[in-house]
Amino acid sequence: MHPSTLPPPKLIQEDNEFQDLVDTLHAQPRLAVDTESNSLHAYREQVCLIQFSTPGYDYLIDPLSLSDIGRLDTLFASPKTEKVFHGAEYDIMCLKRDFGFNFSSLFDTRVAIRTLGRKRSGLQDVLAEEFDIQISKRYQRANWGKRPLPPALLDYARLDTHYLLPLRDRLDDALHAVGRWEEALEVCERLADVDPHENGFDPEGYWRISNTKSLTPRQIAILRELYLYRDSQARHLDRPPFKVLGDKTLFAIAEASPKGSGALQSLPGMSPGQIRRHEKGILAAVKRGQRAPIPRRPGHKPIDEIVRVRYEALRTWRKDIARKRKVESDIIMPREVLFAIAQSAPHDAETLQKVMVPLDWRFKTYGQDILRVLWD
Repeated sequence: MHPSTLPPPKLIQEDNEFQDLVDTLHAQPRLAVDTESNSLHAYREQVCLIQFSTPGYDYLIDPLSLSDIGRLDTLFASPKTEKVFHGAEYDIMCLKRDFGFNFSSLFDTRVAIRTLGRKRSGLQDVLAEEFDIQISKRYQRANWGKRPLPPALLDYARLDTHYLLPLRDRLDDALHAVGRWEEALEVCERLADVDPHENGFDPEGYWRISNTKSLTPRQIAILRELYLYRDSQARHLDRPPFKVLGDKTLFAIAEASPKGSGALQSLPGMSPGQIRRHEKGILAAVKRGQRAPIPRRPGHKPIDEIVRVRYEALRTWRKDIARKRKVESDIIMPREVLFAIAQSAPHDAETLQKVMVPLDWRFKTYGQDILRVLWD
């Protein structure tokens, strides 16, 4: 059915409607799922909408209006109901962070597409290719935390799940046809174990601003004070820190170490409005940084040379296999699993299998090759 002819989605904002819907969803063997968050519009991101689609129906659950959505945990954790996402990892990380949900029985259509070696894996491209359906991403950066949500946003949100179930069936057929079903499924199942997405302030985050290595120790101290000032303003305004002052602006201020407002005018991102809003705070932060103790860069445990050599050998092997398969390297083996193998250096198949759990298909397919790379 073309998007323009679809019936309106059902918005769930009342507790009694939510309870009824959960019962309905539990009866389904398969559900399409997506979320919308407000990361571009709030200091602390939160999930603002959860979309579910069943054959013929689209539901939009509003967690900001409901008193408690905890009953979704048993649904997400149920092995009896398959949950179909497109690009599941971030959705799952956010749902775990905000609600503590557990997950099982997952299918990610993007994982399936990449396993098949298709280069365009964005939902917009996939729907155009598979169903000749054109969907707009114009509301991708919308403020999903604002209420009420206009009809255009509701319709946009439902399209992220409406076609996922028929898409899943097509990809199921395609994966079985080329013998790649198990390969895709074990990656999908592994998504249940991703860690919750961090949503707090990182006091050492200023070290991740680009080019900090080019700053002097004193300029680093100033950058730290500017970073702390920006965070305090972002909290007060309930805005993402980058919308208060960008990283490039913080870096430029720290590098210039201005003593007066005149020096701010020539720095990137310091418009007249920004100077008016932040002049006092910025100059005070610079002054504090000029007196503050010099920060120490967080230490990273060095990688043993033998581990690095093994890892590079495994990376080369993985790249060669991926090139032959015409897929991205991480489809062959996730980076963190490859590194775990390099660290543990298993000598036999039994030990290697334990390191690779739950990637049984990959162990059976590549296990002997991996041992040869390590020890031949």
